[in-house]
Amino acid sequence: MTSQYTTGPDAAADAPATASRRSFVRTALGAGTAGALALGAPSPARAAPPAAPRSAAGRIPFHGVHQAGITNPPPGYGTFAALTVQAPDRKALETLLRTLTDRIRFLTAGGTPPDLGPAAAPADSGTLGPTLPTDDLTVTVAVGASLFDGRYGLTAARPRNLTPMRAFPQDALRPAECHGDLSLQICAESRDTVQHALRDLLRSAKGGLRPRWQLDGFQNRSRPTGAARNPLGFKDGIENPDTGSAREMDELVWVGEAGGEPRWAAGGCYQVIRAIRTLVGPWDEVALQRQERIIGRRKADGAPLGRTGETDTPDFGHDPDGAVIALDAHIRLANPRTAATRAERILRRAFTYDRGLDDQGEPELGLAFCCYQQDVVRQFEAVQTRLADEPLARFLRPTGGGYFYVLPGVQDAADWLGRSLLAAG
Repeated sequence: MTSQYTTGPDAAADAPATASRRSFVRTALGAGTAGALALGAPSPARAAPPAAPRSAAGRIPFHGVHQAGITNPPPGYGTFAALTVQAPDRKALETLLRTLTDRIRFLTAGGTPPDLGPAAAPADSGTLGPTLPTDDLTVTVAVGASLFDGRYGLTAARPRNLTPMRAFPQDALRPAECHGDLSLQICAESRDTVQHALRDLLRSAKGGLRPRWQLDGFQNRSRPTGAARNPLGFKDGIENPDTGSAREMDELVWVGEAGGEPRWAAGGCYQVIRAIRTLVGPWDEVALQRQERIIGRRKADGAPLGRTGETDTPDFGHDPDGAVIALDAHIRLANPRTAATRAERILRRAFTYDRGLDDQGEPELGLAFCCYQQDVVRQFEAVQTRLADEPLARFLRPTGGGYFYVLPGVQDAADWLGRSLLAAG
């Protein structure tokens, strides 16, 4: 399918990629997992280099073996939207996926929408002006377990660990805010760019997608330096796998042709979206010493207890009894830093959200948490199980989210999202 829009001047030069403060849908997710606050989402101050080069115009290439929006550092704003697919049959599903591919290809390249004349509806909403900026826009598309329910003959092609998201202790999940046939992660440097892209994609789907839930987030600034702070006031973004290392990404994130997954899934990965509502009222009444013990870091500068800098590695080996960093401290449970748990690391990509005040007058602040991994059971669920009864859990309220599988990347202008899946199903 060819776009009728005029794209930016570098549209043909895509190199294969190797690597808001309020929701306008009031049923947006409220919070994520305890593991989401693992103080490990990439931060502007310490993020690894993007896996694919950016143009001077702020453009992240769309074409590649893997989808964009995973290994490049999170920009200023992000939206997670889960949708129900309403395509009546398999052919209509293919048309829907081709249309989404076409629109994402255009939006991420930027360009000028056509002038259809005053007698026709405008080709574009116009909210970004007559020429669309690229603005580091990425749209990452993933599928949920429910898409494999038999409607489209895809049951046998379901990734082996793609299931509805399980509930963990302390979860307060709202059914209407969980799961979905399809997820869209839309990220850009400006809030209006993100909103424009979502509006465009839903319009282009022409009724083929029905919104289920939405979660909007933003990146906090670094204060005073280094990693940014989360709603609890602690630095967040200090540990993450090296996205600039192809070896680490192949070990921890990307699914290959071996390993038991269906062949079509190579180049994709598992996505977990969780929302963490942080109970900041009770947290703000906790003594500083107790807060630091719960997290395992100093609040002022982010350094692990017993160390001097925020990027210093906690020395668990010389603290076996938890005299310095408690055995149930968050950073110790989230990443014990042992040989056995090295393969459990996840690639976090988190944003802060703010939904104003709840009906009790309390701030609804939290973390719009997303992580990517090769195996959701071996990695995310293993980490989350360790964190289930940590002291920090009493200040967090997971309310929704889901497990999804990120489709392999679109390799060239003739390719489209989901092509290998529909060929295999």
